[in-house]
Amino acid sequence: MPTHYKGSARETRALDTFIKLTRATETLGGELHRHLASHELTPPQFAVLEALLHLGPMSQGELGRKLLRSNPNMTALLDTLERNGWIQRARSPEDRRVMVVSLTPEGRRIIEKVFPAHAAHVAALLGALTAEEQEQLGALCKKLGLSLSRN
Repeated sequence: MPTHYKGSARETRALDTFIKLTRATETLGGELHRHLASHELTPPQFAVLEALLHLGPMSQGELGRKLLRSNPNMTALLDTLERNGWIQRARSPEDRRVMVVSLTPEGRRIIEKVFPAHAAHVAALLGALTAEEQEQLGALCKKLGLSLSRN
């Protein structure tokens, strides 16, 4: 659904693009949420486990920055993952103020089981676009994201 706003051509084009981007993101996110729910994971839980699997242990603050989450939000999320036995937190030996987050063996088992199915599902969902279109979309999203992070 395009915008019904009658502004300048620049505004109308930007709003139409924003609507399409938002609708695509929400639809894709909903599909991925349902898929992860079938593995009894939420998208934020999956994101933490996936980051720790592929990037290794890191501080709670660094993990929050990578996942674009606030400190209070990260604390609540990590509390749940720790209660489930999927992650552990320990004080950094270099700086006792820093909490280092890492996967437990059970957390590693879960994410190593779920990730391949997730990757295949993402590939299937994005299969509506050609390889070239996926690369173009990725480049455009990166360009937009970087320009916004500078503001």
